[in-house]
Amino acid sequence: MLLDLPILKKGKFYFIKDGESEIILEDATKRGLKVKEKSIDQKFGVNADKGMIHDMDGIGHWVPIRWYFSKNEFNFNQVLEFAEAMDKKYTELREITCPDD
Repeated sequence: MLLDLPILKKGKFYFIKDGESEIILEDATKRGLKVKEKSIDQKFGVNADKGMIHDMDGIGHWVPIRWYFSKNEFNFNQVLEFAEAMDKKYTELREITCPDD
């Protein structure tokens, strides 16, 4: 089960977990979002669990919750680079939308 997997690294907005054959990157901002679909993520070209969020107009958007990077194709440093970029993006977004936090 995903909850039992060892955490390799934790950032403000992500977890990197050690799966048997994959390195799993979880978006911590999507914690609690129900997985509704498993498909290939267009950005990274890997399997991803996706959920649905709705914008203010009620329009649904598929968003990745976690990505599964095959250990045969990706190493930890590559996944960490993706995770750190995500952390940076969310930190910048938080500074814009919540400047007092």
